[in-house]
Amino acid sequence: MRAEPRFDEAIHAPTRLRLCAMLRPLADADFAAIAATLQLSEANLSKTVRNLVEIGYLVTSKQASAQRTDARQTTTVKLTAQGRRAFDGHLAALRAMAGD
Repeated sequence: MRAEPRFDEAIHAPTRLRLCAMLRPLADADFAAIAATLQLSEANLSKTVRNLVEIGYLVTSKQASAQRTDARQTTTVKLTAQGRRAFDGHLAALRAMAGD
């Protein structure tokens, strides 16, 4: 099903756009892997994730890490259904602007 074109200011900022594009084909992704892949500081990524969580586009979960022997947890990030619709609509709007 094609998404209804809808330009979304909340997604359009470069870091947010790259994050949503990375997460779109995935069920979820590890926070540290996202930071490394997008070459973002953890602080910058944390702020971006927090902003998108607040508007309902992302969810995070914490779980114990099988690779760690201490009590630290890993954070997983994923797009919500609302976030997927918003991202798909934003891409459709960009395509429409480009004449596709």
